[in-house]
Amino acid sequence: MTTWTVPGLPDPGRCLVMGVVNVTPDSFSDGGQWFDPEVAVRHGLDLVAQGADIVDVGGESTRPGAARVSLDEELRRVVPVIRALAGQGVVVSVDTMRAEVAEAAVAAGARLVNDVSGGLADPAMSRLVAASGVPYVVMHWRGHSHDMDTRAMYSDVVGEVTEELRKRVDAVLAEGVAENQIIIDPGLGFAKKAEHDWSLLANIGELNRLGYPIIIGASRKRFLGRLLAGPDGTPRPFSGSDDATLAVTALAAQAGAWCVRVHHVRPNADAVRVAAAWKGGRR
Repeated sequence: MTTWTVPGLPDPGRCLVMGVVNVTPDSFSDGGQWFDPEVAVRHGLDLVAQGADIVDVGGESTRPGAARVSLDEELRRVVPVIRALAGQGVVVSVDTMRAEVAEAAVAAGARLVNDVSGGLADPAMSRLVAASGVPYVVMHWRGHSHDMDTRAMYSDVVGEVTEELRKRVDAVLAEGVAENQIIIDPGLGFAKKAEHDWSLLANIGELNRLGYPIIIGASRKRFLGRLLAGPDGTPRPFSGSDDATLAVTALAAQAGAWCVRVHHVRPNADAVRVAAAWKGGRR
């Protein structure tokens, strides 16, 4: 199984753990908890202490139905947090669809751009990433949050997501992004129904054939809450799916995922270490 090395990012010889810091009032599971910059910075440092290899800072909610924030507001939310964390030696990623935010974040010390639109939301993003030389997460995306659920139409979700990701990768390469900068993300929950998410997780091997590191973001997603619904059909609350996220993390690491993006870091950091030991013990 391929072990990926991404220039400029940690290489511990196992699946990485990316901890989430949402500097937003309206993210789907923790909106408002880390909205204050000082609180966000403390949370980011706590995630590192728990075992996060990367801290992903975002200032715009991408939950289903979310409205976009202004450029100025997104900059106001994320840049001070990124600068403070990077100044303390944290490996920081910026979660943004805007090239101007990515540029300011990289200048503040971010070492990875995590773009849920894969460059579709802002045509300038690929050129910015190419010029900066930082790694770039290209996620499968079919549209903004306000209408993405209407786009969850597939006849072969694994084949279609793989092909659409291939096209996005080709597009960003054509803009000058280097192959060793690219990381791909199947976009669980983005224009996907629960059955689509499960199919993609069960077929990480197919995505691996694209030849790029894969990041999996299953933490607290709707498909887990629905799987764990109560007897009356009420989905499990977002924070109530953290234990299920551990199972996804362990299995994704076994299947060759390069990184998992999670809210609750410590147990997931344990899970990737168990998965690495398990693989290392094979004969």
